[in-house]
Amino acid sequence: MYEDILLPFDGSDGAAEALYHAAEIAHWADATIHVLFVADTARDSVTVVESQVVDALVQEGEDIVKEAEKTLQTLGADYESDVVQGNPAPTIAEYAERYDHDLVVMPTHGREGISRYLLGSVTEKVVRLCSVPVLTVRMQPDEQLAFPYENILLPTDGSDGAAHAAEHGLALASALDATVHVLSVVEEPSLGVDVRSTVSGRETEQAATDAVEDVVSEAETCGITNTVRHIEHGAPIEEILDTIDSNDIDAVVMGTTGKRGTDRILLGSVAEKTVRTAPVPVITVGNQE
Repeated sequence: MYEDILLPFDGSDGAAEALYHAAEIAHWADATIHVLFVADTARDSVTVVESQVVDALVQEGEDIVKEAEKTLQTLGADYESDVVQGNPAPTIAEYAERYDHDLVVMPTHGREGISRYLLGSVTEKVVRLCSVPVLTVRMQPDEQLAFPYENILLPTDGSDGAAHAAEHGLALASALDATVHVLSVVEEPSLGVDVRSTVSGRETEQAATDAVEDVVSEAETCGITNTVRHIEHGAPIEEILDTIDSNDIDAVVMGTTGKRGTDRILLGSVAEKTVRTAPVPVITVGNQE
């Protein structure tokens, strides 16, 4: 499933938890973890030490990467590391694409202070920019991430972006022998009920049903027999979170683009909200165009 996993790392608690989760996935997939520290060139970090001009962030990054290497060595994971300079989000996305990584693993928060670069806003930019699937980790207090995943949620709106993400999710579920939960959300109309809204509601309900059935049919083609259908009404992000909570979901796989118009559920804003708020790992899959 995965051979090369990119782990942008800044040494924070969130990054450390992402490292452990990435190591579990790497063990399962027999993959190599590539630890990456990006020294933010937007920050003035050049200084003079003993008459030598040095970049303090690069030096800090080298120390942080060494600590990550020690942990990965203890965990028995195969690893490589790199320290580069650049604008963090596009640098991470470009690095993942240039070196053909299969997965990027990032926390949704990182260090505080002048040297931070893995705050949620940067992670969300990577989610938007990266054509490589991005697994985001948002740790809850006193909570352990579950792996292997037993229940995987695939939100869909029937769009090409959702179908592309579903392919990745189904491949992962098949490899893990996980149960697949397929969700489509019918957004409730904000205006009063009339003939037009009733007809539109029926069409939207049918579109949601068709979207779910398409993914379930593809799951069966992949040999996945454990599937659960969910057609819900309401706000997409709320229904995604409710489905996670009520079905013991271990991970979400979703697209970063979807349908345009009133029946959309997978526009980038919903994916980003899911990344920020979901209590489980979220794998976002962008269109490879």
